[in-house]
Amino acid sequence: MLEQLDRGERLQLMKFVCSFAWADLEIRPEEREFVGRLIQRLKLDPDEARQVEGWLKLPPRPESVDPTRIPAEHRRLFLAEIEGVIEADGDVAEEELENLALVRDLLS
Repeated sequence: MLEQLDRGERLQLMKFVCSFAWADLEIRPEEREFVGRLIQRLKLDPDEARQVEGWLKLPPRPESVDPTRIPAEHRRLFLAEIEGVIEADGDVAEEELENLALVRDLLS
């Protein structure tokens, strides 16, 4: 399914993943590793990977992660990857669960 995403959709997915990694206001090593593996799975080019690394240093602006802009055909994929980064550190924070529930509601 990842191979069906175009460049803009890949970056959009990474923005969401990074924003959820920031939900508890801390990027943990496990979350960073999850993002690194996703960069590889998506086959991001060096410029795209640098952009994602920037989102791990400073979270994406909230208005840039609008769930209603996720294409309907990719919503399940986005949710799966968001859940993956939330669970990556083995400690799911209340903020992460609340944000995930909000995104799920907006996508239904």
